[in-house]
Amino acid sequence: MAAGGGGRGKSAGKKATSRSSKAGLQFPVGRIARFLKAGKYAERVGAGAPVYLAAVLEYLAAEVLELAGNAARDNKKNRIVPRHIQLAVRNDEELSKLLGSVTIAAGGVLPNIHNVLLPKKTGTGSSKKDAAGDESP
Repeated sequence: MAAGGGGRGKSAGKKATSRSSKAGLQFPVGRIARFLKAGKYAERVGAGAPVYLAAVLEYLAAEVLELAGNAARDNKKNRIVPRHIQLAVRNDEELSKLLGSVTIAAGGVLPNIHNVLLPKKTGTGSSKKDAAGDESP
């Protein structure tokens, strides 16, 4: 059999391209495929499953990083720290629901003062008139 014939083997002249670059992703499709197989989530893993999962994970990471970057900029910082990730996640309704039971180390809490603890407003419109003596009988 000829070395270049047959069609199923790898041709000698072609440079290998990763599945991540074929899919236009930054996340490693091959590594995710390996984890899916090793994790025994199913007996067999289709070719599209790791690509789809890598795309979803990349989208979520990009979303969190964008919001955390905005939070860092709001606090006049050049570096994202766990506090910025916490603020980004908890202020976004959908991410907060997704990561509701997640604890972010060194993230702190959202600034919040309960209404009961705020000082009561003294002096309404009618009491000011009584105090000034402007009201005539």
